[in-house]
Amino acid sequence: MAFTLRQLQFFVAAAEAGSVSGAARALSISQSSVTEAIQGLEEDLGVTLFERRARGLEITHKGSLFLRHASQILGDVSTARMAFRSEGGLVPGQLSLGVTSLVAGYVLSDILSRFRRAYPQVELSAVEDNGEYLQHLLIGGELDVAVLLTSSIRDRSAMHVESLLVSPYRLWLPGGHPLADAEVISLDRLVDESLIMLTVDEIEESTRSLMSALKVKPNIAFRTRSVEAVRSLVATGAGVALLPSLVYRPWSLEGDRIEIRDVSGDLPSVQVGLCWRKGAPLPDAARNFIKSAQTAVQPR
Repeated sequence: MAFTLRQLQFFVAAAEAGSVSGAARALSISQSSVTEAIQGLEEDLGVTLFERRARGLEITHKGSLFLRHASQILGDVSTARMAFRSEGGLVPGQLSLGVTSLVAGYVLSDILSRFRRAYPQVELSAVEDNGEYLQHLLIGGELDVAVLLTSSIRDRSAMHVESLLVSPYRLWLPGGHPLADAEVISLDRLVDESLIMLTVDEIEESTRSLMSALKVKPNIAFRTRSVEAVRSLVATGAGVALLPSLVYRPWSLEGDRIEIRDVSGDLPSVQVGLCWRKGAPLPDAARNFIKSAQTAVQPR
C-alpha cells in the first residue's frame, strides 16, 4: 500500500517534535493516530524511521534521509495549491533578494523552491552578505526584500520585519559522550569541555555572550565558518558546540552520530525573518515571495 499525505504530515510532525505526544499536540489529534501513521510508513518503506526511547523518538539515519523527501513532497503539494489560488502566478517580474550565509544554507532552499514553482517567470537576482550590509542595500533601494537573522537589524524604524522562525540554542555532543546521559545540561558543566565555535553571521557573538555566564573562560578549541566542519569535529569527539537547532542534523557527512541536548538557563535564540524597507511600494514579485516564505518555513 502506498503511503499517504496524511502519513507524511504525521511523520514530519513527529520528527520535528521528537515525540508522539508532541506531534499529537501540534496536530490536535490522538497519539494513536500518529503511532499508526508512523508504523504504516515503516511497513510501506521497509525501514525503521525512529528508535523508540524513554524520552521520546530518535530519528534514524534512514529516517533523517526520508524526512527530506517527505518535507519536499508536502512543500510541493502546498505550492501547487498556492499557484492555482494565486491570480499572479504567471505574471512576469523581477525580484532582488538579499540573504545571509546561515540562512542561505539552511532556510532559503525551501523558500526558493516553492517560490520558483509558483512563479516561474519571475527573474530572480540574489546577494549573499552580512545582515548589516543587506540593510544598507535595502535602504538604498538596491534590494526588494532580505531573509536574515533579525538580531542584526539595527534600525527597525526604517524596516518592516516579519519573523519566520525562532530557533533555540542546543548543545551538540558526540555519540556516547558522558553529558548525553542528562536530558538538560547546565552551562557550568561545560567548563571542562573543548568548544567548537561557529563564526558565521551573528552566531559567534551570541555564543560568546552565552558563555560569558561561566565563571571560567571556556576552552575554544576550534573556530570555523563551516557548519559541516562543526558537525564533523563534534561527531569525532574534538569538542562540543552550542548552536541553534535550525542547523542541527543527527549525522555528520562521515555518517557519525551527533547528539543534541537542552541547556538550562536563559539562553538566546536565533530568529530568522523577512526584512524590507518602510515607505517603499513592494513589487508584486516581492509580495509573492513573502507569501511563499510564510508558508514554506517550519519551526525548528
